[in-house]
Amino acid sequence: MNSKKIEFLKNRRSIQKYEPKEISDEILETIFEGATWSPSAHNTQPWRFIVIKNSVLKLKLARAMAACWKRDLIKDGVSENDCKNLVETSVKHFSNAPLLVIPCLTMAGMHQYPDKKRKKIEFLMGVQSVAAAIENMLLAADSMGLGACWFCAPLFCPDTVRKVLKLPPNFEPQALVTLGYPAFRPEAPSRKPLKEIMHLDGWSET
Repeated sequence: MNSKKIEFLKNRRSIQKYEPKEISDEILETIFEGATWSPSAHNTQPWRFIVIKNSVLKLKLARAMAACWKRDLIKDGVSENDCKNLVETSVKHFSNAPLLVIPCLTMAGMHQYPDKKRKKIEFLMGVQSVAAAIENMLLAADSMGLGACWFCAPLFCPDTVRKVLKLPPNFEPQALVTLGYPAFRPEAPSRKPLKEIMHLDGWSET
């Protein structure tokens, strides 16, 4: 196989520890330009990226999301002590990252349908488009020597994220991405073999 041709994909890592080094505006613009070249439904490009540099705002957002998470953890029966540790770790992790990026979906340019079925499908197409842009952003960041990690926390508390960041009501927060220069690169996790995930001409259990 021509595995060497996709080394740039295999070398990317989810980075969670960063150097306290500033990212230049030029590099940031290059990363987000890369994101804009991903495919999208009807070429609507329904992504919007909220970039957070301000340390006070990062902490405010991290604490607000953590409060929502704590309520869910308590509902799940997690002990008070474990909740406290998990929440404190989450706040520290997000607030200490050099940059936070909140990718959002806007349906403003997407097709409008009168029936629920097609409305749902159109929304899913928008979600897929934003996800593609996030992946482009991760690859662009890696190519520039930066690291990133994709979290789905905003999906569990979209109204909280909107309120803290003062987002328009038609912005749907889809993820939170930490971004910075890696302080540590983990080993690559295992991947399922192709025979398990690739099925030619339909489904086959063999």
